[in-house]
Amino acid sequence: MRASLASSIAVACAAALALPVTLVAPATATARPAANALPPAQDELPGSTQSLPLRPLGASVRSFGDPGAAAREQGLGRRDVRPFSLVGVVWDDPAAELHGTVQVRTRATADGVWSAWQDVETHNEEHGADPESAEGAAGTLRGSTAPLWVGDSDGVEIRVRAEEGAPAGTAEGAAEGTTEGAAERAPEARTATAPLPAGLRLELVDPGEEPPAAPAPGTRAMAPPAVLTAAEAAASGVNSRLAPYGATVIPAAPRDDTVAAPVHETAAAQTAAAPVREAAAKKPYIGPRPRIITRKGWGADEKIREKGFVYTSTIKAAFVHHSATGNNYTCGQVPSVLRGIYRYHVKSSGWRDFGYNFAVDKCGNIYEGRAGGVAKPVLGAHTLGFNTNSMGVAVLGTFTSSTPPAAAVTAVARLTAWKLGLHGIDPKGTQTLVSGGGNLYKKGRKVRFHTIAGHRDGFATECPGGRLYNKLGTARASSAKYQGR
Repeated sequence: MRASLASSIAVACAAALALPVTLVAPATATARPAANALPPAQDELPGSTQSLPLRPLGASVRSFGDPGAAAREQGLGRRDVRPFSLVGVVWDDPAAELHGTVQVRTRATADGVWSAWQDVETHNEEHGADPESAEGAAGTLRGSTAPLWVGDSDGVEIRVRAEEGAPAGTAEGAAEGTTEGAAERAPEARTATAPLPAGLRLELVDPGEEPPAAPAPGTRAMAPPAVLTAAEAAASGVNSRLAPYGATVIPAAPRDDTVAAPVHETAAAQTAAAPVREAAAKKPYIGPRPRIITRKGWGADEKIREKGFVYTSTIKAAFVHHSATGNNYTCGQVPSVLRGIYRYHVKSSGWRDFGYNFAVDKCGNIYEGRAGGVAKPVLGAHTLGFNTNSMGVAVLGTFTSSTPPAAAVTAVARLTAWKLGLHGIDPKGTQTLVSGGGNLYKKGRKVRFHTIAGHRDGFATECPGGRLYNKLGTARASSAKYQGR
């Protein structure tokens, strides 16, 4: 059946690509597709993913029978699809790199107008679990681009082009976490255009409907409400010292509340948490806890992640990222953006959960990321090689050439003042982490970082974008002040 489907899609793609209008049609409104013309929905769960295999582009126009053309350019012509809001591209081998460009254009659901071509960030391998961790060795992993938020859409076109003179194979030095080996082999490796990775697929993510309205403010609960599933209760329960079960928001609190027992906590819970509070009370520099929107608050579907939580020993440093999902979102859309990224990380990329520990939007709102408890040292998948004993904070947007809003930088400072403070860490200091392997530092090497560092400090990458990276000094100084230093 798979062969039959692939054949049908290939025929359809070839027919579409043979029409000149597909290549030159202007960005104007088109008629809405008939409901019975679209693929059937695969499930009834909140949110869904359409996964479409890419095909050689324009073979009859550009390749003239060249068998290598299919390996150099793939895509899909304009087509009607079910509604989606976020796009990305995945491929079979997570160790393979996509050396080239990925561009998409989409049709807005509201007015039927096609967008201009938009670039999708292809260098995403630097995010993810450490190579030899259980998550990093999972057989579910796929190679993937960064996801791109495009808003409510129901039409798509994509083209993926191999870079001329890109590496013909994986450099051994990069695989071993060194830069010298890759550099030595660069001239030889770039003598030919590398083929695109095998199994390229376009992922169209529908984040689903908004979560139901939050309970009335001030509501306290001693046990998980009946409306919570077991997975939701588990994800909420790990924050029960800070907010009631099922809470959509963990409220801001002064430092005194950080080390005091919450009024809704049972006597047994207070006794169990006493050692943690005593340790926190001995650390004089802890910033006030900022307001944090929980996974329940942004509508995470707890059924799609892996069960259970994985922790590291402590938190010694915070790595700041940009999500590279673009800046074309409103703060009211952020729950949908997060649900889209979450589904893309888990369902498309094969990760166990949302990769980052926290997310921050352009308005300065802070969101719980990977499940396990905002005050706990949850092991994330954000900085390849340095996830152990660190936390990852993603500022939603792309900040290569755009300046991050001051509210977002302030939120990073407030969050790190509190979270690093819980572990006695000075935001203006430095900490030593041990590499788990990457393209800058080989496995086992001890590396000293700023306690608030950029992703590029631990991996050769543009992340978190030059404009955001340049604001990290401001974040460090502000974070220290929030701690009272």
